[in-house]
Amino acid sequence: MPYRSISELPPHVRAGLPDYALETYQAVFNEVWDEVAERGEARERTAHMVAWKTAVKRKYRKSEETGDWEPVL
Repeated sequence: MPYRSISELPPHVRAGLPDYALETYQAVFNEVWDEVAERGEARERTAHMVAWKTAVKRKYRKSEETGDWEPVL
């Protein structure tokens, strides 16, 4: 299910991420969702996994001090 806005993203995705990270996540999720239609039941899981790795893990790190996500410099 593609997301029309970042407010529709699951709570565990929205937790602590800045809006610009959520916007990237949403865009990547929606793009992958369209590309992997043939995966059936694994479609949503695949889209979330790729979006998380692309939008979050490569560009942000979670601060051990604050628990907030920060851009990787």
